[in-house]
Amino acid sequence: MPSIQIQGSLHTYDITKPRDTALPVLVFVHGWLLSRTYWGPLIQQLSSRYQCCAYDLRGFGESQSSASARSGFTPLSYAEDLAIFLRELGIENAWLVGHSLGGAIALHTADICPERIAGVTCLNAGGGIYIEEEFRRFRALGRYMVKLSHPFLRRFPLLDWMFWKAGTEQPMPRHWRRQRLQDFTTADPQAALGSLLESTTEGEVHCLPQVVARLRQPVYFMGGAKDPIMQPCYVRHLASFHRLFDCTGENLLEIPDCGHMAMLEQTDWVANKLRDIVTSHVLASAAPS
Repeated sequence: MPSIQIQGSLHTYDITKPRDTALPVLVFVHGWLLSRTYWGPLIQQLSSRYQCCAYDLRGFGESQSSASARSGFTPLSYAEDLAIFLRELGIENAWLVGHSLGGAIALHTADICPERIAGVTCLNAGGGIYIEEEFRRFRALGRYMVKLSHPFLRRFPLLDWMFWKAGTEQPMPRHWRRQRLQDFTTADPQAALGSLLESTTEGEVHCLPQVVARLRQPVYFMGGAKDPIMQPCYVRHLASFHRLFDCTGENLLEIPDCGHMAMLEQTDWVANKLRDIVTSHVLASAAPS
């Protein structure tokens, strides 16, 4: 698999064959304690028409988090990584698809380099509402999880099942459950804890709606109807700050019978909606004014 140095850290990625140059490259950004692997089924459905690219965030999956890296672990710092990544790969026309924390990273990227980003789709991503007690508990749980992470956990029977049961609505094949456990136990602890804490500060939570409101590109939000981690009310709240949102919620789509891993739980549904969204905006931009 190819890799590239970005701000002192080696990033691993996958990219499919080039397609129609009039279409944007779909660039997939994974969430917290995950990796690029989970985009595989979705890319398999979309790569016949679109060039697709998925990469591991710094400190996750097979990407490194170098001690000499100049970046921090805020969503903006990860967005700066992504902006460099797109430039180095020569991707001039990208449509970002970000899952959970990856959604925030995608939004920040569209904000800092709008000339390269044609649009954004946020999957199981929302926010903008800061409730101190809930975030305090969430950060405490995250700290505990990071302290627990160790490769020996992979030996415990049924632990992979427990990981999936906590956030998904649909049953997952065992190899996906094992992948989730592997990504959890191999993530760089500094990156895992840093990205959790930096993305859940009051300032960051209140900043995200401002970013969405500034974006001129189309931005869509797909949320699981039964997502216990990013509940539909939070997805709707963040979507409401974009210009496409009105009383009909044009940029908001609720995924039926779906928890927090929509790309695996409802792959066909997500693929079809993503095709429709990107195609409609490509046609609109090509139409004579």
